[in-house]
Amino acid sequence: MSACAQKPIPKIQETPSDLLEVNQSVTAYLDTINERNISSLEAFEKHYFNLWNIKKIDISKKEAMWAYRSFRVGNSYGENLQPLKQSFFDDIYARSNFAAYSSLNKPAITLKALNIRAFPTDKPLLMDPKKAGEGFPFDYMQNSLIAPNKPILVSHYSRDKEWVFIEASFAYGWVKARDIAFIPKAYAKLYQEAEKEFVIKESHPIYDAQGNFLFRSRIGMLLPEIKENNASYTVLSIGNYKNNEAFYIRSTIPKSVLHKGILEFNVKNIAMIFQEVSAVKYGWGGMYQQRDCSSILRDFFAPFGLWLPRNSYEQSKLGKVISLEGLSDTQKLQLIKEKAVPFETLLYKKGHILLFVGVKNGEPIVFHATWGIKTKKDEKEGRFIIGKPIFSTLELGSNLKDYDKNASILTQLKSMNILTQ
Repeated sequence: MSACAQKPIPKIQETPSDLLEVNQSVTAYLDTINERNISSLEAFEKHYFNLWNIKKIDISKKEAMWAYRSFRVGNSYGENLQPLKQSFFDDIYARSNFAAYSSLNKPAITLKALNIRAFPTDKPLLMDPKKAGEGFPFDYMQNSLIAPNKPILVSHYSRDKEWVFIEASFAYGWVKARDIAFIPKAYAKLYQEAEKEFVIKESHPIYDAQGNFLFRSRIGMLLPEIKENNASYTVLSIGNYKNNEAFYIRSTIPKSVLHKGILEFNVKNIAMIFQEVSAVKYGWGGMYQQRDCSSILRDFFAPFGLWLPRNSYEQSKLGKVISLEGLSDTQKLQLIKEKAVPFETLLYKKGHILLFVGVKNGEPIVFHATWGIKTKKDEKEGRFIIGKPIFSTLELGSNLKDYDKNASILTQLKSMNILTQ
């Protein structure tokens, strides 16, 4: 009888008009590209290999311990959405072994894609999950994701030796000790001196000479070349032998996956790299090997030799910075239209970074990886979830009934910066 009962008509959810009306193909915005090299391999490698060329970790112990001051009983929740107890923090602090900070200072390399954590734990730390924009997926232990075979410097082991505290060229924090290998300085020097191949294909499986799986390729990686033939490159990759010692492996990779040196910043290459980095969902801090607003831009620019730091605030300080503070929305739009260079200009608001790609139908269009749109109903804040990279206007979601105008991208913009000036 229940099968014959009248079922309620499902409510049709509103859709942000930008997702329907703004062209979501990068090729729609490539008509004004100034084709050229926008950086150099030397400039990129200086940042990429920096940690192998310094004597000791160069962040202070106080800076390294920022999370231990920021998260505490009263503002932190665990995976069961219940408040964390003092015993959790006492255990983490003891395990972190900061008395040994900067005692190793040994160059190493990552063996696979690794989560860089603020505490030496896989467990999440959430802010109040009852609040919009908190809870899943915002695990505040997630500093970043680091790709396989990337240079790092190891500060010290956790007390139980399960974790190591590391610094990379763009982030720092805790990774699993079993997932790194130490590199003697002489080999680190040879690694840097080899001819380099940039990864231009996402998620291609990389094997050793016997066909054993090592890791998957990721845009933003560099691999040192050993030799090449008409169809492939043979590159050096690193495995773990014993006691975290490096085991040197030759991997043969099709030329469709790698590019010798930096790419020219042209229509064909921009479209190619965009397709690779944007085929993901939103991933806070690189969670689940996805990308957030800053990491998608960092990885996009890497094959063109342009190094970007990890977080949105630091990215907003590169190049020629133009302040938008104190301007009306109309004045901001006018200045962006006049000054912003397509695919070379970042737009910044607190906690979020966007790439300006041009003006269409009189509206500035931006590319960004976003979790959602802030809404407000009866003074209660909410979110319309998007959870992926998109092209949009600066008034994304303005057609929604509960759109919060005060939280609009345009209203909240603080600056723009032209990376190549």
